[in-house]
Amino acid sequence: MHYAFGYTITIENLSKDVVQLTARHWDVFDALKDIETIDGEGVIGRKPVIKPGKSHTYSSGCLLASPIGAMHGYYNMVNLATSQEFEVEIPAFKFAAPFAIN
Repeated sequence: MHYAFGYTITIENLSKDVVQLTARHWDVFDALKDIETIDGEGVIGRKPVIKPGKSHTYSSGCLLASPIGAMHGYYNMVNLATSQEFEVEIPAFKFAAPFAIN
């Protein structure tokens, strides 16, 4: 049996330059399995360009063997004005099936 969890993330550009999300890194914690690391280009098949003061929102999901888990990671970004690459940390967020919460 697997448990499907969905999530929505909004990435806001608070800088004065245009930036692009180029890649992602996730560490997925599943209460019944080892940590799974996921690296890939962009998010959901896209490499969004985000103008100053704007945001990009996307939804995705994951399958876990357990009704309890969590994810955290980072995005690889590039400042399109300077070509400088940088990472943006994604804080941990938890997954819990309603029946698993006391």
